[in-house]
Amino acid sequence: MITQDIILKALSTVQDPDLKRDLVTLGMIRDIAINGKKVTFTVVLTTPACPLKEVIRKSCEEAILKFLGSDVELNITMTSSVTSSRAGNAAFLPKVKNIIAVASGKGGVGKSTVTSNLAVALSQCNAKVGLIDADIYGPSIPVMFNCEDSKPAVYQEDGKNIIIPIQRYGIKIMSIGFLAPSDSAIVWRGPMASSALKQFISDVDWGELDYLLIDLPPGTSDIHLTLVQTVPVTGAIIVTTPQKVALADAKKGLSMFRQPQINVPVLGIVENMAYFTPAELPENKYYIFGKGGGQELADKYEVPLLGEIPLVQSIREGGDLGVPIVMEDDVTGNAFMTLAENLARQVAIRNANADKTKVVEMKL
Repeated sequence: MITQDIILKALSTVQDPDLKRDLVTLGMIRDIAINGKKVTFTVVLTTPACPLKEVIRKSCEEAILKFLGSDVELNITMTSSVTSSRAGNAAFLPKVKNIIAVASGKGGVGKSTVTSNLAVALSQCNAKVGLIDADIYGPSIPVMFNCEDSKPAVYQEDGKNIIIPIQRYGIKIMSIGFLAPSDSAIVWRGPMASSALKQFISDVDWGELDYLLIDLPPGTSDIHLTLVQTVPVTGAIIVTTPQKVALADAKKGLSMFRQPQINVPVLGIVENMAYFTPAELPENKYYIFGKGGGQELADKYEVPLLGEIPLVQSIREGGDLGVPIVMEDDVTGNAFMTLAENLARQVAIRNANADKTKVVEMKL
């Protein structure tokens, strides 16, 4: 006779490959139903961008058939619920599960391009995604989403003005570029720029989000400190290119998040412009900026290399047209999708194994 206890016993032998614990202990098995030899249940993954979905499904099938016999009729539903590890400061972004800082040591490495495509890739995996363009002095996200002429609506709540973010390709977006003329320079001192970021956090109706990406300005500045002192940042990713000068600056950005008084987990490295691939020779790779720099940096600081993004003309064209290249089903789009899957895995691992996410309380 098939019972729920037997099914749970069988599934307790199946481990999540990333979290290294069994699915039953992790609470990932739901809605078990038994009708004679028919067994149905749901596996709730920790992210919709899980690249190991089919591996987990197959492991569940093998475990059930081993315990109950090959004549069992099995129906497994795979769904997801993004995990969170927030602690403290629920007044800001209370419905946002994970806040991801996207940083670089220097400008020109394609950080905003990576952030834009990463946001769309996560959204295409059915995650709820928001994006804050925190590069106050050089906002480029509106151009990359073809919404530079958009103006966000505002409504009042308890006497306070609340901004409705612009939505594009399923992403909720907020940028200073929506509030200032595109041909005007933002000439502000650091505290004014920090105040703008705080407003994007506290005065925007973000609603429920699985991931909120923060596209930070290059280097280390007031903006970075304001972010970690205002909201609990789940983790940071560092964007670099392979050449030595970019890697040297990337180390500084990485080290900033790892300072004891900040202590924001670095989820991994993204190597942009890793190699050049001509459109007419898609199988060829030319390492014009050097080879292996991102992997070397990841190895040195013992963090994952989340992705290697090629240097191709279509990425630039997509950015200029406001259509992120990840929306195209090609080699470059696949590279960004792999990046999204790897990031989602690292967020899930971080939430399962590391301390709760807190704001930085030390005065810096």
